[in-house]
Amino acid sequence: MYKEIAKLVLYHDLGQDSIIVKLAEIYKAYENQSESSSALVTSIYREIKRLLDLATQYGFDDNLWHNYLAYLLITNENSFSLTCEKVGASDGTVNTFAKKDFKIFKSLFDFDFSMIEKDLDIDCFSTITNYHSIPKKEQMYNRNVSEKVRAISRKIENAKDENEIFDIVTDFYKAYGVGMFGLNKAFRIGREHDELVFTAINNTDSVLLSDLQEYEIQKKKLVDNTEAFVAGRKANNVLLFGDSGTGKSTSIKAIINEYYDQGLRMIEIYKHQFQDLSTVISRIKNRNYRFIIYMDDLSFEDFEIEYKYLKAVIEGGLETRPDNVLIYATSNRRHLIKESWNDKNDMEHDGEVHRSDTLQEKLSLAQRFGVSIFYARPQQEEYFNIVRFLAKKHPEIRLEDAELCAKANQWELSHGGISGRTAQQFIDYLAGQYR
Repeated sequence: MYKEIAKLVLYHDLGQDSIIVKLAEIYKAYENQSESSSALVTSIYREIKRLLDLATQYGFDDNLWHNYLAYLLITNENSFSLTCEKVGASDGTVNTFAKKDFKIFKSLFDFDFSMIEKDLDIDCFSTITNYHSIPKKEQMYNRNVSEKVRAISRKIENAKDENEIFDIVTDFYKAYGVGMFGLNKAFRIGREHDELVFTAINNTDSVLLSDLQEYEIQKKKLVDNTEAFVAGRKANNVLLFGDSGTGKSTSIKAIINEYYDQGLRMIEIYKHQFQDLSTVISRIKNRNYRFIIYMDDLSFEDFEIEYKYLKAVIEGGLETRPDNVLIYATSNRRHLIKESWNDKNDMEHDGEVHRSDTLQEKLSLAQRFGVSIFYARPQQEEYFNIVRFLAKKHPEIRLEDAELCAKANQWELSHGGISGRTAQQFIDYLAGQYR
């Protein structure tokens, strides 16, 4: 195994701590007889345990070894895979190296573990290649990744040679991309050892725009802008503002589900991370995806200055915002930054002259969102329509319309007033009671 891996060119960088590299080192020690049988068994079981953990995380099944190799192929970011992501497969000398690497991966797919199992009296490799996973809820694993990995794994299993594998893998790169951006819909950022890292959000809400009752005008504005964006046409940053619980965040979550297959991805960023915005954009601007940078519940107090980072990124910095990045934000405030009556008084106050300039400074952030969409609190009949719509999704709720609306009215009086969120909470309560 280690001899095959050493011959990889484009896919050589598999990570020194990766399962496959560790197994190759174990095989080398086994063939050279440089370690005892007990030490080899211990090392093998450690890597098998890591493979089982990965399989649980991503919902692998049937042949975990094949799933793992397919996972490596579709997540390895190298010069070849990144080029295929952007333009697809094309003629070039690099294809010769790619096909040689795929031939090695095919040999790894067909690798015979029987000899080492017999010599060490183990059966773990036979077990993982004929595996039946315990059924799990979607929230327990990354279903999106699982389905793609298992589909590619089956295709490579049935491929007769490296030429077929070349077509299978490059078609995947062109359709979905490579690495975590190709497999996942949404991400958040963080720092490890002072380096910016992206972390996939494995289980995003599966809501669709059709699940949001009412707000048809608002949804159309959002859809029109987003469809222009994913189609590569001009589009605007979007601010969704209005009363709480009216579906602003739900609309954003629905957008990523609706347009993921068209190359849309979403990165959630919090206010305290705005200083990293420029770094985030520099990391994604050359990828073959459309990225929405999502900021939920955006607002600033007088003393907070993070909005200055946001203003520079949206419009005003020397570096133009790349065409594949937009900012979508939600807020309960129309103008995002807290205003006071003193802001409107053009007189010296607290040592500052021309307070109207301060007001313009605060208003300028909201003005940099080209599209602003207002979500108003629903009227009572609209609230009842939302309740009826949500109740239809729960057949266990068998209340007559009049009784349902009466109970919904009682609920909103003591649970924050009329809103879509209140309606959802009421239906969740009812469904729980009937079950």
